[in-house]
Amino acid sequence: MHISKLLNEDAALLNDLVTLLEREQASLINMDIDVVESILDEKSTLIQNITESSKRRHAELAKSGFDNNEIGMANWVRTDAQEKDHQVWEVFQAKLEQAKELNRVNGQMINQHFKRNQSALNQLQGNKGVGTSSGMYGPNGQTASLNHSRGVLSA
Repeated sequence: MHISKLLNEDAALLNDLVTLLEREQASLINMDIDVVESILDEKSTLIQNITESSKRRHAELAKSGFDNNEIGMANWVRTDAQEKDHQVWEVFQAKLEQAKELNRVNGQMINQHFKRNQSALNQLQGNKGVGTSSGMYGPNGQTASLNHSRGVLSA
């Protein structure tokens, strides 16, 4: 298979990944966990497809005398590619950066959701921390303290 065709396939898969990451981000913003979970399977399959496609492109690069990596791809674009391949490669690089940034931001959002959920769970379980306020009101109407230590008794 020709490198140009493989590059176009990779570019299409990468575009699909960016679209999927944008959907994931929107679902995280809306806290639609069911959609986020369904996207995980889709994302896993898509990344596997991208990996396999990239391997085929790298193998074809090696057959053509270039390094079988992205440096070899950049060299192929500079020396052997048609003008349309230059454009596809530029868009591919931009989409790759966009996918990396979306993935980074989505990871941060997931981490924030996790921390928020963990904090709420800790409060519900009364694990906020020794000596700190639990946020619950005690029988006297005051915020209850989780400090259960006893004072020293003197005789």
